[in-house]
Amino acid sequence: MAAFDPWDPAFVADPYPAYAELRAKGRAQYFEPTNQWLVPHHADVSALLRERRLGRTYLHRFDHEDFGRTAPPPEHEPFHTLNDHGMLDLEPPDHTRIRRLVSKAFTPRTVEQLKPYVSKLAGDLVDRLVEKGGGDLLTDVAEPLPVAVIAQMLGIPEADRAPLRPWSADICGMYELNPSEETARKAVQASVEFSDYLRELIAERRAEPGDDLISGLIAAHDEGDRLTEQEMISTAVLLLNAGHEATVNATVNGWYALFRNPGQLAALRADHSLIPSAIEELMRYDTPLQLFERWVLDDIEIDGTTIPRGAEIAMLFGSANHDPEVFRDPERLDLTRPENPHISFSAGIHYCIGAPLARIELAASMTALLEKAPKLSLAAEPVRKPNFVIRGLAGLEVTV
Repeated sequence: MAAFDPWDPAFVADPYPAYAELRAKGRAQYFEPTNQWLVPHHADVSALLRERRLGRTYLHRFDHEDFGRTAPPPEHEPFHTLNDHGMLDLEPPDHTRIRRLVSKAFTPRTVEQLKPYVSKLAGDLVDRLVEKGGGDLLTDVAEPLPVAVIAQMLGIPEADRAPLRPWSADICGMYELNPSEETARKAVQASVEFSDYLRELIAERRAEPGDDLISGLIAAHDEGDRLTEQEMISTAVLLLNAGHEATVNATVNGWYALFRNPGQLAALRADHSLIPSAIEELMRYDTPLQLFERWVLDDIEIDGTTIPRGAEIAMLFGSANHDPEVFRDPERLDLTRPENPHISFSAGIHYCIGAPLARIELAASMTALLEKAPKLSLAAEPVRKPNFVIRGLAGLEVTV
């Protein structure tokens, strides 16, 4: 029988059989190694994402002691300062205030205006891949596209962009279950370096505003919408990290799934109008973010089990996206799936603000690859990253 073991390479390679076992066992199961309650069913995950008795933080209502939790070690403070002031880890009213400001940059009209830029960038990246006769889809297309787009939106100069992806990878290491001290050390160092860089950039934009998101946040602050400098820094880091991690992993996970399902890939090559539904299905089939955590602020009950205040719930997005109660034949990749209420972009107040942009980026790279590299194929079996929570490949070697 498959077992839920997020540190086992065999589980990380294919967690979906273990999820089926979890769903069969019940709706909420305590997992001692991480001191969390696992929630594997789509209906429960969807409801709990909207549940106000849960929170991404508890510090707006309790201190660590009152909540029965231990404060993080002092040496981890730079990471937590950076992380805890981003809207993903805040609750109302602070979350509402920051999200309202940031959402102005992600209106449908604004995102639609980015389409030509994103399409051209994707086309140029694929042209270079084709000229070389192939390469690593991860580093040649999947990473540079969304990093460039979000950096452009934030106003980070091209010459400064090289460390963005390494900083992001080191910071995101802390979102894995029970991260090691070495992971924490790297995350702290990246947090310090990224924060220092943004502090300087904010000072430059104060002196010389531009047509970018950081300048917009400074202007909003000056007009009375209070945003501390730390909130600006944390928001910029969150947008950079969240603005590309999911897109990068959805791209390589998706193409790897297509190579393993040649009938579906052939159908997509024959009919490019399938691209929108293909993107939704690929995000469901191999979910980029497998798990999302929230704290229990007031006791809740799931199927007769009381989960007490102070507990932590781990909502299993990957399992929810394979729940046969919602998805017919969920283990089958079906690019024409008519109804696809996957929760890869979360839900409730923490629904991904950049989801429309991610869809445009994924469509742009898929279109460019289908048109410019119609015979794209796998050159070598990829190695999967050891991470469980943020699911991706270490690379995806292809030939054209």
